[in-house]
Amino acid sequence: MSQEPNPPSLEREPVEGTCPRCGAAELFRYPVNSEGGWFDVVKCRSCLFSVSRDPGPRLGPVQLLSDLL
Repeated sequence: MSQEPNPPSLEREPVEGTCPRCGAAELFRYPVNSEGGWFDVVKCRSCLFSVSRDPGPRLGPVQLLSDLL
């Protein structure tokens, strides 16, 4: 019996506040990869409005052991 592999998943960190576009209190912070590289964003889960978008780490959520030294 073979098991299907689980797709990668990423925890989204809840953020206090309300969306300036739709007023929902469903803001979450997480890394995204786009044409400019990795960004740390805060987005509304309800309407997907980007509340903030800051440059993130070069490798996004991947952390090298050498970065911890």
